[in-house]
Amino acid sequence: MLTAFARAFRTPDLRKKLLFTLGIIVVYRVGTHVPIPGVNYKAVQTCVKEASGNQGLFGLVNMFSGGALLQITIFALGIMPYITASIILQLLTVVIPRLEALKKEGQAGTTKITQYTRYLTVALAILQGTGLVATARSGALFGSCSVASQIVPDQAIFTTITMVVCMTAGTAVVMWLGELITDRGIGNGMSILMFISIAATFPSALWAIKKQGTLAGGWIEFGTVIVVGLVMVALVVFVEQAQRRVPVQYAKRMIGRRSYGGTSTYIPLKVNQAGVIPVIFASSLLYIPALVAQFAGGNSNWKQWITQNLTKGDHPIYITLYFLLIVFFAFFYVAISFNPEEVADNMKKYGGFIPGIRAGRPTAEYLSYVLNRITWPGSLYLGLIALVPTMALVGFGASQNFPFGGTSILIIVGVGLETVKQIESQLQQRNYEGFLR
Repeated sequence: MLTAFARAFRTPDLRKKLLFTLGIIVVYRVGTHVPIPGVNYKAVQTCVKEASGNQGLFGLVNMFSGGALLQITIFALGIMPYITASIILQLLTVVIPRLEALKKEGQAGTTKITQYTRYLTVALAILQGTGLVATARSGALFGSCSVASQIVPDQAIFTTITMVVCMTAGTAVVMWLGELITDRGIGNGMSILMFISIAATFPSALWAIKKQGTLAGGWIEFGTVIVVGLVMVALVVFVEQAQRRVPVQYAKRMIGRRSYGGTSTYIPLKVNQAGVIPVIFASSLLYIPALVAQFAGGNSNWKQWITQNLTKGDHPIYITLYFLLIVFFAFFYVAISFNPEEVADNMKKYGGFIPGIRAGRPTAEYLSYVLNRITWPGSLYLGLIALVPTMALVGFGASQNFPFGGTSILIIVGVGLETVKQIESQLQQRNYEGFLR
């Protein structure tokens, strides 16, 4: 990985792309510290210090925004509206024939779907910005803070609209910055911004573990957390790279005087075909009951049950539901993202077949069988990765949204591997030593 970056900096074209990407990252991080109009900055800082390590319902979203959500800055919503819009469009592609047809049109269709994603991102930013402003005005953003009601001193309608517009504009700027990295930088712009947002919370969280520790001034706990994090990263890298290669043979075809086909290849089916999407889905779904209970009035029995069982990451009921939801969404997302019938039809169209399996429907059934077999260990791996760090770090006083949790590890490792592959592919395009030897 470090070798790829060193070689990239020695290449003038890639060096410009890397420096451009670093410049965009600096702009993004500066924007996460610029407060929006109408917010009492001193009251926000007081509440952030009092809520340190206990961010509650908004901890996950705050992590994705690089800590900007609880600071109520112009980039408070971060990249989350775009991620949500992308997932929604991907799910709707399976349901709406028009979107499915656009997906099959190639670059033109992809451009159209990207445009729809942008529109949906702005709509979601307006919705989420309104919810965040309403939560801050009511004092529920920091429930236990003594000055929570003073965060938005002026509650006039014009001030509220200005705050929502600023947050929506900030989300649009973040989306634009990500696309700039994709077009003029090293690629994967949105993923890199998400990577930076999560990585930005690491130093403060690690130092909090050290300050809360009691062994050798907290250095024993600090070192143990580092070792556990490295072991988890190594495990994630190993599994993320694992794949089941289904062999495919293409028969020879004579077209005129030329012979086509006769090659052997394979279909790479990853063990973790769904990526981090099941973890995000499960986390979001479990936040809904707690969010409803927080804003519901009264003190009914169902509200007490949700508060006691579904708001603490170390509660047995929460852990069980979280694990089962991750397994379910892993199978669900794989089922809608990989179509065995379509793959089998494309193979049959071009004369391809799996050795020992007849083309057409038997091939589709075989691919579905293999996919189900490898999805089971993949889903169990996702569930364990999401839960083991949480349970292991509870003893060190870490919050349930600690950066070495499952979601952050999966995203950081996945984005890191993809970025290195992007850099290596661009290096190969500019390096022809293999042809000269």
